Amino acid sequence: MKLITIIQARQNSKRFPGKVLKKYKNITFLELLIERLKRSKSIKKIIVATSKNILDQEIKKTCKKLGIFCFQGSEQDVIDRYYKAAKLFKAQNIIRITADCPIIDPKVVDQVVDLFFNKKVDYATNTMPATYPDGLDVEVFNFESLNKAWKISRKIKKFREHVTTHIRLNKKLKKINLKYKKDYSSLRLTLDEPLDLEVICNILNSFSNIYNFGIDKIIQLYIKNKSIFIPNIQTKRNEGQNMITGQKYWKRAKQIIPGGTMLFSKNPDLFLPDRWPAYFSKSKRCKIWDLDGDCYTDLSYMGVGTNVLGYSHPYIEKKVIKTIKSGSMTTLNSVEEIRLAEKLVELHPWSEMVRFTRSGGEANSVAIRIARAASGRDNVAICGYHGWHDWYLSCNIGNKNNLNQHLMNEAPIQGVPTSLKNTVFQFEYNNFLQLKKLVENYNIGVIKMEVQRNVEPKNNFLGKVRKLASDRGIVLIFDECTSGFRQTFGGLHRYHKVNPDIAIFGKALGNGHAINAIIGRKDVMEFCNSTFISSTFWTERIGPTAALATIEVMEKIKSWKIIVKKGELIKKKWKKISKSNGVDIDIKGLSSIPNFIFKYKNNLAYKTFITQEMLKKKILASNAIYCSIYHDKNLLEKYFDILNELFFKISKFEKNNIDTNKILETNICLSGLREKKI
Repeated sequence: MKLITIIQARQNSKRFPGKVLKKYKNITFLELLIERLKRSKSIKKIIVATSKNILDQEIKKTCKKLGIFCFQGSEQDVIDRYYKAAKLFKAQNIIRITADCPIIDPKVVDQVVDLFFNKKVDYATNTMPATYPDGLDVEVFNFESLNKAWKISRKIKKFREHVTTHIRLNKKLKKINLKYKKDYSSLRLTLDEPLDLEVICNILNSFSNIYNFGIDKIIQLYIKNKSIFIPNIQTKRNEGQNMITGQKYWKRAKQIIPGGTMLFSKNPDLFLPDRWPAYFSKSKRCKIWDLDGDCYTDLSYMGVGTNVLGYSHPYIEKKVIKTIKSGSMTTLNSVEEIRLAEKLVELHPWSEMVRFTRSGGEANSVAIRIARAASGRDNVAICGYHGWHDWYLSCNIGNKNNLNQHLMNEAPIQGVPTSLKNTVFQFEYNNFLQLKKLVENYNIGVIKMEVQRNVEPKNNFLGKVRKLASDRGIVLIFDECTSGFRQTFGGLHRYHKVNPDIAIFGKALGNGHAINAIIGRKDVMEFCNSTFISSTFWTERIGPTAALATIEVMEKIKSWKIIVKKGELIKKKWKKISKSNGVDIDIKGLSSIPNFIFKYKNNLAYKTFITQEMLKKKILASNAIYCSIYHDKNLLEKYFDILNELFFKISKFEKNNIDTNKILETNICLSGLREKKI
């Protein structure tokens, strides 16, 4: 019966791009694999099945050099590619090898083939269950089984990415498995991750002939020198097969991007390690589609507070697209920045001048520079979270806990100049006497604070701060990157009727597009001319265009009223659900950004549990919600119903002292900036 070996190979691997054409000395791993397979007694015909992706043209060139036929088909529909390659060559039986097995043992291949024919089965392998090391995987099956699997895959999407999933699951098929004399299934000899490359090269360096050693020699090497197998020891077998695409990219990100993400708050491990979708393909309203096409409802961060009007708002995106098509950056300036500046001053009559940046950290640093110049004094008193720049983190020099009250628990500060010590001093919200003492003792020139985050101002706190600043010639800055255009139309200070000297807006201002604004009194803002503050991309016009459209929509629908109402409902329901289930939580935050924490030592574990179970319902959820206009009643009722069930379970966990390892399917999430020890 006609037996054909089909090697599955492509360059665009999500975990290790280009792996099959990586080289050991002067030979690619694809060449190594083919040369080793040629030593099999069973193999007469070898073909490579790759994709039509332009990257895989290099695979085709390599095959041509080796005299191997290369079939090109669908990149994502793997079983379709494989099926068509088998059909083209009229295969009756197929040996399936993947290109990430460069040190495959040809004798093991022969043993599986012999088992297949001698036992007259539909499917033979050495992986059900696995006893051979990962990377020596062999599958042999008849075309009829492949044909059935291919037909099923037309209806069931999940079967398209892996060739033999349906065959392995089909109970009607006759199957047999080859076992090794001892279980070495945890040993990793595959080439699927960058760390695997080091192990494979270590093994090849241990043999004079890289084509002739097999499983027994590898095991002897392992027993003799385990150290060369250590680099990839933590990677689980077939981890990639069960891993969603977002997690595959997350593993790559951690290897190539320090910290994995550009924004700490978007670190997937803050939500659900090993399970969080991590990356998106598109978004609309309060829906996000991941890289696998699965749709989730976002009841968590909504772009970390940027999308009050929902994702991809049609009016705003129309304006932005028009701007992009006509040009977003030129030698000349954007007139939109003037129109936006005028609108912001109109909304805040106490202000007279405006500067723009693209991020909150930049805006905070610009504001500090201006304020220091205007006051003529260097020292700053801060309350709240104000970004990542040196001026702010210097507060922790000498005491890593200084910023703990301001979402920055034990914030690391390596690289911040020690010369900045004792230039920034923190005070607690609503603690006016503490602030007054700082002003009296440290020649404070700038007071910088969030108008409100977790608690309401008490005893005319904001009014007292304003008077203190005015009396002492101190520049008062309100950081409204988070609170602006959320509780009110414009700055939250409008609601409290206390005007600063400078205010900063970001996040919600552009509904997901990069734009931040620093507004202030003319006599203060003109100190921009006494120092150098400038940046190329502060002059692009996408951000101002988006901000103008966002403000227009907000004003028309009164978005702040909508989201505050939703937030108040959420807080009320959280309180009710927690009380009815006997779960002790602390509810905080602005009405438009409510959050809670469990008042138990297992706070993070229970938070992870909620995220885990909500994700199963296609809901992105944690312990905080940035409200948007698209969080409608039906959606919230569904969320509350699920949450009620979860709180009931948490009450049982707590009463019965259940080990959290038994309730979680992954590791506990990392502690975020917000978490504090209970």
